[in-house]
Amino acid sequence: MRTKQLWLHLVLLLVTAISFFPFYWLLAMATNETSDIFAYPPRLSFGTHLGENIANVLKSINFFGAFANTMFVAVVETMLVLFFCSLAGFTFAKFHFRGRNLLFVVLLGTMMIPSQLSAVPSFVLMATLGWVSSFKALIIPGMVTAFGVFWMRQYAESSVPGELVDAGRIDGCGHLRLYWHVALPILRPALAFLGIFTFIHAWNDYMWPLIILNDPAKYTLQVALSQLDNVYGSDYGMVMAGTLMATIPLIVIFLIGSRHFIANIAAGALKE
Repeated sequence: MRTKQLWLHLVLLLVTAISFFPFYWLLAMATNETSDIFAYPPRLSFGTHLGENIANVLKSINFFGAFANTMFVAVVETMLVLFFCSLAGFTFAKFHFRGRNLLFVVLLGTMMIPSQLSAVPSFVLMATLGWVSSFKALIIPGMVTAFGVFWMRQYAESSVPGELVDAGRIDGCGHLRLYWHVALPILRPALAFLGIFTFIHAWNDYMWPLIILNDPAKYTLQVALSQLDNVYGSDYGMVMAGTLMATIPLIVIFLIGSRHFIANIAAGALKE
């Protein structure tokens, strides 16, 4: 039995090391020059050029401006997704109304449409509204997602007791009060996951900001970082340093959100 557990732990350690290696490789490349990155055999040790590479990034692009733009878009979009998707998911799960199942099937059907197919119609719509090169064009189309509604609906259906909803109705709670006071505290683990997922997606989004933004002052981080690569040659140490700087906030958000996610699950298990 102990031998089996030892092998299990060794396999888990190996999988963990493989999972963390790309982050280590990114950090190592960010501290080296381009010549060191392409050396053979590959150089896996840390170099001494991290400060120089970061200075080149800050000199080449408006990093902090793009960082602020991306943070604003990601935070606002995440907050809107959490509110609207949890409200819609709770409604689909605990309220019966005509056409509910058909509407939910149509919602699931939209998940099968690749986002690339909607790029041109979305751009035409944004141009008609006069939202080209504005943050509204980045935030509003993504403030409700089919996956978010589906995820919150599935979680609410299995986690929010119908008796609790009925008790709230008896006490005189309307739909919004049921959502805010009854459902929302129970939905916190699902909200934590959806918040992490949405923030990372908004932070890493490249195609839509590249299409809709034409003002360099409003570039998001991914669009700004793409300018580090040019046709005359690339300083990969600088590119990796910029990528590292853009990745750190995602790691912080994941650590904070996952801790909240695990804490709520543990609290729910203790209450059971």
